[in-house]
Amino acid sequence: MSEPAATDAYVALGSNLGDSRATLAGATEALADLPGSRLVGASRIYRTPPWGRRDQPDFLNAVVCLRTSLSPHDLLDALMAIERRFGRTRDGERWGPRTLDLDLLHVDGVVLDQPRLTLPHPRIGERAFVLLPLADLAPELELPGQGRVTELLQRADTVGCEPVD
Repeated sequence: MSEPAATDAYVALGSNLGDSRATLAGATEALADLPGSRLVGASRIYRTPPWGRRDQPDFLNAVVCLRTSLSPHDLLDALMAIERRFGRTRDGERWGPRTLDLDLLHVDGVVLDQPRLTLPHPRIGERAFVLLPLADLAPELELPGQGRVTELLQRADTVGCEPVD
């Protein structure tokens, strides 16, 4: 039986509780260590205002690109396991403070619309905290059904977003 072909997957990282910089660094290492995967790129880290709920600390956000042979669903399971290792609990609250948030944004060649996973992530175009770091890695990436990253970023509200490194 042959190994599944490796493809590029883009993962957003966010944190606004605890030592967020250390959390993002540790999560990036954990992503690089996933079986059948290797880290091929990491964006700068951005400080961004909270999205959805404003009564919480600013976030630190980044995006990484992995070359992985994991299926999208196996990768999603791995992301959730990493979140738990970093103290994330899912209590049903949306857009609240968190130690670590990992979102699977896009997997090259994959379009899914399922209850558990939609690819590309349906709200990329609304979120400067995703588009800014994604543009560091893949400005010309075409997201099926949404457009090119650079074009989406031109329409996004980036007020209050700034690189921190």
